Amino acid sequence: MSTTRGVLYVHSSPSALCPHVEWAVGGLFGMPVRLDWTPQPAERAAYRAEYSWLGGVGTAARLASALRGWQRLRFEVTEEARPGTEGERYSYTPALGVFHAITGLHGDIMIPEDRLRAAVLSAASGGRSLESGIDELLGRAWDEELETFRHAGDGAPVRWLHEVV
Repeated sequence: MSTTRGVLYVHSSPSALCPHVEWAVGGLFGMPVRLDWTPQPAERAAYRAEYSWLGGVGTAARLASALRGWQRLRFEVTEEARPGTEGERYSYTPALGVFHAITGLHGDIMIPEDRLRAAVLSAASGGRSLESGIDELLGRAWDEELETFRHAGDGAPVRWLHEVV
């Protein structure tokens, strides 16, 4: 099995849900997991945490599946590309559900040509605009909802998912 690494960003969780998130993550990795929860200033009585992980290819998908559907939980999971596999990013909000994107070496979203062609054809045939179709392919609605939660309180560590260094 090929090994990769990634990060789970819990952007917003109510305090009562925090131990359940730890149990779900620990259950997936087969060991107890303790996250360092800090207050989330963007939502009253909510907390945020980050967890760097090392695991088999597909771990990000398993984490997203384990955590999706929980009300008031907002998270993102990234998985780095490895030889023979692409990277991935999953974003989740209660209002929008799960967004999945294949990512390149530098974290850019890679859109398959058939999906781009479908967006162009939809725009050409009078469906939604090309801009709207591309926004959907890039997960713009998820980025817009999560951006506020990505910003931590003053002095807290922040990892910008959309910047390439």
